[in-house]
Amino acid sequence: MGRRRKSSVGLRMEPETRKGVAVVALFFGALFLLLTFFDMGGDIGRTVNEGVSYIFGWDKLVIPFILMAWGYHVAAPDRLPLRFSNMLGFLLFFLSLNPLVHAVTFPELQPVADAALSVAGGKLGESVAIPLARMLGLPGSVVLLTALLVISLLLMFNATLRQVLFFIDLVWKGLAMFLKGLWSPVRSWMEARAEARAATALKPLEEEAEEETGEEIEEEEADEETEEVQEEGRDEIRMSRPKPKKRYPRVEIPLDLLDRRDDKPTSGDIVHNREVIRRTLENFGIPVEMAEVAVGPTVTQFAFKPSDGIKLSRITGLNNDLALALAAHPIRIEAPIPGKSLVGVEVPNKSVATVGVREMLESREFRERRGGLTFVLGKDVSGKAWTADLAKMPHLLVAGATGSGKSVGLNVLIMSYLYTLGPDDVKFIMVDPKRVELQVYNGIPHLITPVITKVPETVNALKWALREMDRRLDLLGSMNAKDIASYNMRVQDRLPYIVIIIDEMADLMAASAAEVEGPIVRLAQMSRAVGIHLVLATQRPSVDVITGLIKANVPGRIAFAVASATDSRTILDQQGAEKLLGRGDMLITSNEIPVPKRLQGAFVSEAEIGRVVDFIKSKYEPPEYDASVVERSSGGPTVFGNGGGEDADPLIPDAKEEIIRAGKASASLLQRRLKVGYARAARLLDLLEQEGFIGPADGAKPREILKADFTKADPLVANRRAIPVPEPEPEDEKDDEEIEDEEVEEDGEDAGEEMDEEIEEEEEEGV
Repeated sequence: MGRRRKSSVGLRMEPETRKGVAVVALFFGALFLLLTFFDMGGDIGRTVNEGVSYIFGWDKLVIPFILMAWGYHVAAPDRLPLRFSNMLGFLLFFLSLNPLVHAVTFPELQPVADAALSVAGGKLGESVAIPLARMLGLPGSVVLLTALLVISLLLMFNATLRQVLFFIDLVWKGLAMFLKGLWSPVRSWMEARAEARAATALKPLEEEAEEETGEEIEEEEADEETEEVQEEGRDEIRMSRPKPKKRYPRVEIPLDLLDRRDDKPTSGDIVHNREVIRRTLENFGIPVEMAEVAVGPTVTQFAFKPSDGIKLSRITGLNNDLALALAAHPIRIEAPIPGKSLVGVEVPNKSVATVGVREMLESREFRERRGGLTFVLGKDVSGKAWTADLAKMPHLLVAGATGSGKSVGLNVLIMSYLYTLGPDDVKFIMVDPKRVELQVYNGIPHLITPVITKVPETVNALKWALREMDRRLDLLGSMNAKDIASYNMRVQDRLPYIVIIIDEMADLMAASAAEVEGPIVRLAQMSRAVGIHLVLATQRPSVDVITGLIKANVPGRIAFAVASATDSRTILDQQGAEKLLGRGDMLITSNEIPVPKRLQGAFVSEAEIGRVVDFIKSKYEPPEYDASVVERSSGGPTVFGNGGGEDADPLIPDAKEEIIRAGKASASLLQRRLKVGYARAARLLDLLEQEGFIGPADGAKPREILKADFTKADPLVANRRAIPVPEPEPEDEKDDEEIEDEEVEEDGEDAGEEMDEEIEEEEEEGV
């Protein structure tokens, strides 16, 4: 008798079908629960709402969102992974929050009615809170449940304690603002009602109050007039005060304005290239043991360990032979790899992967930054994201040939600060002699002045930065602060960082090297503590652009692809940059990275920059730029010092006094009376002419005195202003001795000018 075949209905489904059913079911459950909370689910919804409220209390509001997260995880597990630790966090969340709410709501910890449970911690909270309070007491239970709640948040979101505390602080501030908004209209109504009652009560005394008020107003007006007169007198002798600063709150810029780039590099046949490297080295008598291979965005690094007794110079000398065997050019040998007893051969990839700035801003290395001026750099050969802190560098020199990615690197640095710092945290002074790279940033409130394109304005901006540096040093000294970070922690009016970005140093050095190099060197030496940092870029890395003084004071260096090994040594003090591939391929050194590190720099397009800048402009009012930054400083008092400017000479008051006493102005007079050389005496005359104190030169005749009412700050000298200015004698009454004196003075001026010209020519020949 044959076996009977069992008939069954097959319900087997494809994995994707099961996933789809689960996603729909979870999202339906979440949305249905939300509807039940607003009594929009019918009879079944009311029953479900009552049951959930009875069990979880008001924590039921969290359940729909947990179901949505679960559904999203089922739909896309790679984007929202849920591990066992996350599930444990969800469980601890309800086991800690519900009892905590019940303990705070019902401190007597006695069984309560079912209706009261639905608005507190539910039956779950009551079941855990009462036994726990009997064992630990109410205070001990609250402390334990609070600790478990924080632990549950750490497990749920896989976050750090700092992030959880920041989130709790943010929620608390938001709740406080919400309650303040609710209380504001109530308070206004109560104040209006109190004022109405007070007005009604004081109405019989209105006439008497008006008389007293009139007398008080007259006294106040008289006091105000006296104060105005006193203030006008003080303004004539004290330094003018700066205008109150306009505050700009930081605005969160969405990352969606940046494009996402998920390109993958193509490294070629890795196994074949490893064997070629091993065989080539073995042919030259260098046996090696091949190690790991790291595929980066631009190059693939093949690591190997040479046998004992092999000099590294033998390996580095085979650069061209390895390039020939691999049919790849150029290759770079890193001997040894920092932190490893291995040698690396970097071979260019078949196709390069673009490193997007959005990917870098989302990286863990950047999100866990600690420095205030941290910016993104790029990725190394192993795909690790690298960042740098400009405050620790503290200045940066960027150099590379045309098209190597230098300007893109500057834009990435600026974008990093725009995303992380507000206008009150960082200020920019941008210099763009090429007039095409940085003009897009005009109009954002992060700028102190519009983008500078002219050399004289750049010189004035650097001198303004020197005065600002001196002012900040005085402020730090008055607070006994070591740097700007410690100063900002002690005061309310915080000082912003100032980043000076110069896109092309070669143009400035060619046009005005003497006026540019000095301020840059002094800023590089002293401005780190006060939060002023330099970012200098050039496409001509020669010694007349990147001078020895600049290199000695700018330790941070980024070298993009250059044309020769000489240019590489100028930037990095060693070779290597001439073997880079361009398009963002860089070498970086700093105080923290003594050995050059090869990175593929991040890329940001012009369209992305435009979107971010437009977003910033839409969130802020048109900024009020400081026009005095690019203007030549006058000799009068400024907000940075008590007059004189950067070109002032301390002997100017003495020179004025001697000129008034003698009734004439000449270089030989100042040389004799002030005991200075001809160059300084002529410089004093030029400064006095710019100030309008004396007139221009008129051949051999003495200069005309235009202001004879000069008064020194010293009261002893102030009495000399009544000295009469003797009138010059007619020419026909001059004796022979005076004529000879004038001829000697004239000859002395001509000889001094010729001597200065000879000295300048000798200095130029020496350079």
